[in-house]
Amino acid sequence: MDEISWRPSTRVPDPLVRVLDPRFERYRLPHAKVERLGGGMRWAEGPEWFGDSRFVLLTDLPNDRIMRWDEVTGVISTFRQPSNQANGMTRDRQGRLIVCEHGGRRVTRTEYDGRITVLADSYAGQPLNSPNDVVVRSDDSVWFTDPPFGLVSDYMGRQGSPSLPANLYRIDASGAVQCAAEDLEGPNGLAFSPDEQKLYLVESRARPRRIVAYDVNEAGHLSNGQVLIDAGAGMPDGLRVDVDGNLWCGWGAPDSRLDGVRVFAPDGTAIGQIELPERCANLCFGGPRNNRLLMASTTSLYSLFVNTRGA
Repeated sequence: MDEISWRPSTRVPDPLVRVLDPRFERYRLPHAKVERLGGGMRWAEGPEWFGDSRFVLLTDLPNDRIMRWDEVTGVISTFRQPSNQANGMTRDRQGRLIVCEHGGRRVTRTEYDGRITVLADSYAGQPLNSPNDVVVRSDDSVWFTDPPFGLVSDYMGRQGSPSLPANLYRIDASGAVQCAAEDLEGPNGLAFSPDEQKLYLVESRARPRRIVAYDVNEAGHLSNGQVLIDAGAGMPDGLRVDVDGNLWCGWGAPDSRLDGVRVFAPDGTAIGQIELPERCANLCFGGPRNNRLLMASTTSLYSLFVNTRGA
């Protein structure tokens, strides 16, 4: 499963890194090229960078495992199997791994000694659906989306019936689970703006799919949800934000030329495109200078150095 038809570009600037708007020109490094770091997965998701040890963890849902790519050795290995069909991941402010589990229908935290603590597995007395993606705010609150995607089959989760609407939840510093936004259309990837005054959320079952921007107050309450990006025929999934507030979105479409990463300015204008031979589900910034984009894309992990840093 490790082999796909992939040849890195021999030209610079890499023609796979496309400027759609002049604002993107400053973020494209003239000598940086898209690299394929490894493969062998069935559906790669949820990458998260560990700068203290220079590796990235990513999930492989159908194979029920969390993978590790080591920046120093270049080796991909299995970090955890089984993983309860882990999906989106992040780190909290103390550096611990936070995992959304499709199979376990829960959100967990891996402690420093390897023990696993359950942060949320139910709401209002009902089991969660299949937590999908997760972010942590500077007040230590944990935010996660809970669509029914993992209940559709035993391939990406465990077949079952949802007991709750597809909601967005917030776990506050006390551990209480609160509904931050309810009855959404396939809530998927999410990210905060650099100042945390905006929350961006992908609704992947809306037609057309869209990315919604909410205002966030100091108490962590959402208001004024507005469609920022109409994806048209595109299929946005996970996303991250850079220090300038641009949105870097995992992307796919029936037109395979749009597979990869789509980059949007804070006003919602598409400014750049990174073309990949596979649909990109999720991504993160990493590397010693936080300027290496790591892209989990179907069977493979790709990277590109860019002229910005993750927020």
